Amino acid sequence: MAKGYVKTEAPEELQNKALEALEVARDTGKIKKGSNEATKAIERSAALLVLIGADVEPAEIVMHLAPLCEEKKIPYVFINKQNDIGAASGLDVGSAAAAIVKPGKAKEVVEDLAKQLTALKA
Repeated sequence: MAKGYVKTEAPEELQNKALEALEVARDTGKIKKGSNEATKAIERSAALLVLIGADVEPAEIVMHLAPLCEEKKIPYVFINKQNDIGAASGLDVGSAAAAIVKPGKAKEVVEDLAKQLTALKA
């Protein structure tokens, strides 16, 4: 399942928490959907948490996101199915990536996730 660009596989529980945070942020804050918008949010250091699809074809669409997040010190998590990211973003189709820009009511969850993801990659 894991592609070459997937640096660390997050446990299912962490992935679900990230998807829930994305849903809450979508309703009460601000998110960026798709790899292009996520890339812009990361480059501008506006993203607080980035979700990247682990099953994206072709892989080139999202390969640059993890290294860019590391460079900007932005936490990111790989989600097994891009359809889950799309659904949590309020789309009827899959989304290769999504970025939480303003967490809204998901602020505490996003901060907690950021700590857990940083510890996971250490």
